[in-house]
Amino acid sequence: MTNKDLANLIFPNINKTVDDYEKMYPLRDKDKEKTVTRFAPSPTGYVHIGGIYQTIIDYLIAHNNNGVFFLRIEDTDQKREVKEAIDLIKSALNYYDLKPTEYELDGEVVGNYGPYVQSKRKEIYHAFIKHLIEIGRAYPCFCTKENLDELRDMQEKKKQRTGYYGRYAKCRVLSIEEQISKIKAGETYAIRFKSNGDFEQKFEFNDLVKGRLELSENDEDFVIMKSDNLLPTYHFAHVVDDHLMRTTHVIRGEEWLSSAPKHVELFNSFGFKLPYYIHTPLIIKKEGNSIRKISKRKDPEASMNYYNELGYPKEAVIESLMTIINSNYEEWHTENPDKTFLDFEYNPSKMSSSGALYDLEKLNNISKEIISKFTAKELFERSYEWSKEYSDSLKKLIEYNKEYYINILDIERNQEKPRKDIAYYKMIEEFIWYMYDEKFELNSVEYEWKNITDKNEINNILNTYISEFYNEADDKDTWFNKVKELCDKLGYASNIKEYKQNPEKYKGNISDVSTVIRVAITSKSNTPDLYQIIKLFGKERTIKRINLIK
Repeated sequence: MTNKDLANLIFPNINKTVDDYEKMYPLRDKDKEKTVTRFAPSPTGYVHIGGIYQTIIDYLIAHNNNGVFFLRIEDTDQKREVKEAIDLIKSALNYYDLKPTEYELDGEVVGNYGPYVQSKRKEIYHAFIKHLIEIGRAYPCFCTKENLDELRDMQEKKKQRTGYYGRYAKCRVLSIEEQISKIKAGETYAIRFKSNGDFEQKFEFNDLVKGRLELSENDEDFVIMKSDNLLPTYHFAHVVDDHLMRTTHVIRGEEWLSSAPKHVELFNSFGFKLPYYIHTPLIIKKEGNSIRKISKRKDPEASMNYYNELGYPKEAVIESLMTIINSNYEEWHTENPDKTFLDFEYNPSKMSSSGALYDLEKLNNISKEIISKFTAKELFERSYEWSKEYSDSLKKLIEYNKEYYINILDIERNQEKPRKDIAYYKMIEEFIWYMYDEKFELNSVEYEWKNITDKNEINNILNTYISEFYNEADDKDTWFNKVKELCDKLGYASNIKEYKQNPEKYKGNISDVSTVIRVAITSKSNTPDLYQIIKLFGKERTIKRINLIK
């Protein structure tokens, strides 16, 4: 009996060989190596910010080199698969304009290197595992879970490195006849890779972020196909897929660096060329005085749903991630304000090797800057689309009068220094609710009076303003000059400089009087330009608001 007999017993219906698949999936560019990257998520839950972080790098590398960026769904762990996860993946890629060149979604297949869903590549994996069995680099393992638990307990008690390796890899020494006999007897088995490595030996591994590293060789006979004899483990599947799909750059989190020796040995066992590896630093956050890895369980911002639900513009999220992808990005963007991240030349050596600190406050500042540059119409369109899915109350405000909503958004927008107070669309309603009479009158309004709180003095200012100085037709300069006149008449300083020089001469200053008018109309002490609000309200609504104070 030979290894080939064993391979045929395990995979009797697999007729294609490794060479057959090499011909089916040829090099993408015969003259030179074409740059090929991939986003390869597991459909086991929501889209993690780390996934988008790495996808931006995948996309940039392919874009910078006129290459291919494909989507591969890694669904080998089908027990953990979440039904709607693939839809969430597709939605995220579409929303952030990180659309793959090749993919398989909703029955549509684009590209010649599929299937792009691992569960549909079972026969390919079986052919490659069959090849390893034939050449003596894989074997069936009949150890039960109980056997493996006992082995681990024993190793831990002896303070030894845990794992199925060397003299602890009991099934690797079974004869071909013993293996075949056990299989024919119906014993359950998994397929393990037979390692030729020596853990005490080092090899050189080049990571494009961390540079040249010395890693211990793999000596573990790890599982490459579980006992259900259907789909392989991640370790095996990604090696076969990345080779056949001709992936040139593998971008993944640094938590996978410890698995690199396994993958390198697998690539070498087939004689495959190793792709370039980019192990990205973990996304970390500051919590008090400590710094920790961003957590799926603790941190809502770990999920891309968090940014969608609040309504951050996609540009803001990408810009914030770009600042941690390359240390020189912010300087480049300052020098090239009219360019997008797609014009930036990504350099893996400019990534932090110790951790990427993601700061929501920084995201908010970036987002405020981006939103401030939207036209009122653009902000209307974006926030309206967002409200349809995430905010029925804002949607109703917008649909009440779309033109009026646009006019509100236009206040302090078209000027040299536009107002920067909106970080995401969910904030809009809390900033503009007082612009709607129904909400203003129904709410239990709390007026934010500042320096002037005496009710009689407030009424005196408002009555004098309405009866003697307010004119709906005034332009901004005329309106402001009349507020100054109002101050002079009532004993307030119309000039701040004069007030600071002789504060005892005045009741207060023009800022105090303006605040009274502002609060009477909006209830807020801090709003966008008061003149523009009054102009948008018109005479009847302005007087009506002021009369509510009396």
